[in-house]
This record gives sequence, C-alpha cells and structure tokens, in this order.
Amino acid sequence: MMDRPTLSRTVEDRVIAGVVGGIARRFGWNPTVLRIIYVVASVLSAAFPGILVYLALWLLMPEGD
Repeated sequence: MMDRPTLSRTVEDRVIAGVVGGIARRFGWNPTVLRIIYVVASVLSAAFPGILVYLALWLLMPEGD
C-alpha cells in the first residue's frame, strides 16, 4: 500500500506560507493550478473568506520537512 504524504505546509514549494503547496502535495495535484483556483475562488467570494481560511490553515497545519 502506498503511503500518502501527511497534510503539512511544504517548505520546498512555498510562495507565502506553504499552505496551498502542502495541500497540493498531499493530494498529488499541481500546486500552480491549485493556487490559481484558490485565488480565483477567493476573489469571487469577495476575498475576505479566502484570506481567513488561509490564515487559519497557516496556524493549524504543521510545517513539513
């Protein structure tokens, strides 16, 4: 059985805090595409909820290796 990486902020693929890069790594997605989707979704929701979610994940997700 193949082990998936744990959900943690990435150090290697970091733009701000590594939150979106860590989510992309966990699920095997392209981090650039996920960042674009996240920014577009945040802007369409008036940006404020997207910023709060990002900050919460920054605080809750442990930093990876």
